[in-house]
Parts: sequence; C-alpha cells; structure tokens
Amino acid sequence: MNYKSISKLFMLGFILAFMFSSCTKEGPMGPAGADGSDGTDGTDGVDGQVTCLVCHSGANMEAKQGQFWMSAHAVGAIAVDYAGGRASCAECHSHEGFVQYTTLGEVLGDITNPSAWECNTCHGLHKTFEGQDYALRLDDPVTPKFDKTITMDLGGNSNLCANCHQSRRAAPEYGVEEPADSFRITSTHYGPHHGAQGNVVAGMGFAEIPGSVAYPEVGSSKHLNQASCVGCHMAEFNENDFDDEDGKVDQFAQGGHSFIPSMKACNDCHSANETNFNYGGVQTEVHEMLLELRDQLIALGVVEGNEDDGFHPHVGTFPTVQVQAFFNWTGLEEDRSLGAHNPKYVKALLRNSIEAMEAELSATADN
Repeated sequence: MNYKSISKLFMLGFILAFMFSSCTKEGPMGPAGADGSDGTDGTDGVDGQVTCLVCHSGANMEAKQGQFWMSAHAVGAIAVDYAGGRASCAECHSHEGFVQYTTLGEVLGDITNPSAWECNTCHGLHKTFEGQDYALRLDDPVTPKFDKTITMDLGGNSNLCANCHQSRRAAPEYGVEEPADSFRITSTHYGPHHGAQGNVVAGMGFAEIPGSVAYPEVGSSKHLNQASCVGCHMAEFNENDFDDEDGKVDQFAQGGHSFIPSMKACNDCHSANETNFNYGGVQTEVHEMLLELRDQLIALGVVEGNEDDGFHPHVGTFPTVQVQAFFNWTGLEEDRSLGAHNPKYVKALLRNSIEAMEAELSATADN
C-alpha cells in the first residue's frame, strides 16, 4: 500500500470519527438524588454591637448616670446659675456654652436658658470605635488662657478637664523681665479664677517669688507623670461600704463619674491604708501655710473680710510682690486640694510667698 492510500484511509477515519461524535447527544438529566447530610456549622462571628455595648448597655449607662448625679458638675447650682448664661463665662459654666466652644471654637453669645452639664457635654462622636475612644470632645494638650505661647499637657483624657480647670489670667507681671514696683487691683474678684487645678498639677502659671525653696521643674509632679486627673478622680467606682458591726459608712462612694477622688486608688499607689488624703501631713502643712499667708495679707491691707462672709482682695494699688503673694494665696486656696495635686510646687509657692511677706511687714513696721 503506497503513501497516498494510507493518507486517504487516515483522512476517511478522521471524518467518520468526527461525524460519529457529532451525532452522539447527551440524554436528559435523571431525577435528583437524595440530599446529603448537613456539614458542620461554622463559628459565629463577633456581634457587631459588642464594642458599643461595653459602654452603652442599659445597666452600665444607668450606673454611670447614677454616679454622675453625685457630682457637682451635674448639679451646677452655683456655676450655672451664676455665670452659665454670660457669653464670656458660658464656655465652662453651662452645657450649651461648652458644646459651642468645643464645636465652634467660641461661644457665639449669651445663652438664654443655660443648663448644667450632662453626658454629651463632654462626650461627642466616636473617632475610631477602638480601645480608649471615649468620644471626648477634647483631649489634645491645652493652650492656657494665661499664656497663649505655651502648652499645658495633663496627658490624654485629662486634658479635657484642663480646658476649664485653669487660671483665666496671668500672675502680676508674669513673664516681664523688669516688673513694675506696684500693681493695681481693680476688682474684688481679682485672682487667677476659682478652679486653677490644671495649673497646680502642671506646675505653672503662678507667681514664682524668689525664696529659700526651689521651684520644681514644670511638669515634674508625680501626680502628673505617675497618676492623672482621671486616674485619681475617675478610678473604678466604689460604692458605700457599710460596717455590719456599727452600721456606719466606712468609705463613701468615690471615683467613676462621681469625680470624687478615690481613696482606694490613692492608697493603691501609695501602698498605704489611709482614711484621708493627708499623706505625710502635707495637707495639714499646706493648710497652716495658707492661713499664715492670708493673715499676713490682711495685715498688709491687701485682703479684707472674715470667716463668715469670706475673704477678698482690697481694690487699690500695692507693691507688686504683695499682689503676687495674694495671687498665689487665693489660687491655691481655691485649688482645694491642700497641696495634694502637686505638693512640692504648692509648698514652694507658699513658703516663698510667706518669706516675702515677712520682709514686707518688717519694712512696713520700720516705716
């Protein structure tokens, strides 16, 4: 068989195979078989609301609200009624004013019907929904009102407190290389303001009169570096602890959203078992120095008043150092921690102020 015959046979076989495959069709699908057994269930995913419910569960929110109603912030009887409606004060003296300030950067005008603080005074919108995102309206370091060229950083969430708990004006001749010899007090309300706790904790903004006690470095306080506003005032809430034997309260409710400083948190840090905040007698010492300095200022005519009606500055012109000492006295008196916020700084301010006033009284006596 020659080559051409073989090629023809091969071609014929290919054509027949192609025709056969084209003519062959798949038959209709048969009836469905029985269902197989179910597979193993997968693991449930995380509930999308779990993160929210950590804080926003009914029980937790009720507890926080109950704690908050124990706080002076919630009542607002003095601060709101007195200054909550005035545009110049509302920023920190009413819910409406603070929200305007944190949202718009300023209070737009007087507020007709100011109200006390509530949850969303401090809490706004979440940013990350993760970790410690408590939706605080402000938590960045603060540019203090007494000096716009510096920053006061109390650390994270505590900076929210510093926006209001700071002095409203600088100490007499603050930052002046050659201060004037005299300073005029123009109002019986003169002073740093009624709650300059942020300045005390940070160790800045008061009149650092030269004296025998060195001033600590700004920001060096252990209560700033090893503790915080929220760490001491918002530690885990402790309910009233009743003694079954005498039926008396051994420990008042503290911490949490009551903002009442926690004795337990302080004892844990100090490795102590105290029943008050007078660690090492600091508060006793500071209280005595505050009284001594006040009496000196009364003797110099800078301060007037009495225990029943309160004390206030006398309007007039005085030697600058006397007004600086007054600024320190009233600011530290109204800090109300009796030195606990920053013992070294407070004691340095008071001791040096007292020494300076001793010299002023001696000079007055000589004349």
